[in-house]
Amino acid sequence: MKKLKGKNVLITGGASGIGKIIARKMLENMANVIIWDINKSNISDTIKEYSNLGNIYGYYVDISNIDEVKKSADEVKIEIGIIDILINNAGIVVGKYFIDHSVAEIQRVMNVNTNAPMYVTLQFLDGMLTQNSGHICNIASSAGFITNPKMSVYAASKWAVIGWSDSLRLEMKQMKKNVKVTTIMPYYINTGMFDGVQSIIPILDPEKTATTIIRAIQKDVKMRSISRSLYFFARLGQALLPISAFDYIAGNILGIYKTMDNFVGRKK
Repeated sequence: MKKLKGKNVLITGGASGIGKIIARKMLENMANVIIWDINKSNISDTIKEYSNLGNIYGYYVDISNIDEVKKSADEVKIEIGIIDILINNAGIVVGKYFIDHSVAEIQRVMNVNTNAPMYVTLQFLDGMLTQNSGHICNIASSAGFITNPKMSVYAASKWAVIGWSDSLRLEMKQMKKNVKVTTIMPYYINTGMFDGVQSIIPILDPEKTATTIIRAIQKDVKMRSISRSLYFFARLGQALLPISAFDYIAGNILGIYKTMDNFVGRKK
C-alpha cells in the first residue's frame, strides 16, 4: 500500500462532511493535511479539533473563483510545498426539477462541482509532474452514471467530472508520468448533504466511505464505485435493456427515481 506518512494532502471541502473525515484519517496516517473550504468557522473548528493529531492547515477559498484558487495555491506552494495528494471533494447539490432552477444555481453547481476540480488540479499538477509523483482523487457520484429526477444539473456536473478525471488518468499514462488519478463514484453518503433522501439501496456510512476512498488512493485504484451493485446494474442494464424496461426497474422496483422526493439537504 502507498505510504501516506509525510505526504502533503490537500482536500477541498475539507472542513465538513466526508472531506473532514478524510482529513482526520489522513492525519491518523501521519500525512500533512491542508483543507480548503468556504466556511471560515468550520475551518477554525476543524483545525482546533484535529491539531493534536498532526500538521493541519486551513485556507478559506471559494474554489469556483479561479482568482481565489490561484492566490491560495500560490500561498500553499510557498508555505507548505508541493502537493503530493489532491482530493477534489467539495460539491453542492440543488434538489429540484430543472425548470425550477435559476441561471445562478446552474452556474454555481457547474462551477463548484465541475470547473473547480479542473481549476484546482491545474494549479498543482505542474509540481506533481516536476517531481514525477503524485495522486489526484476526484470525488464524483453515482449520479454520474445513472440519471435521477430532481438531480439534473448535479448529475450533469458529475458526469462531466467522471469524463474529465478518467481522461486525465489516460493522459498521465500516455505522458509516462507517475501521477495517478482515481475517480470515486459514491452513492448517497449520510453526511447531511442529502438529508431527506429515502432509498431502498443502503445510504453509505461516512466513516466506511472515507476509509474506502483512502484505500483506493493507497492502492492506485483507477475507478471505484461505492455502491458496486448499483454500478453493475446501471452498466449492464443500460447496455442490455430497453430504456423503458430499465426505467421500470430503476424507478418502480429499486425506487431510485423517487429518492429525491423528500430531499431537504444540509441546513445552511
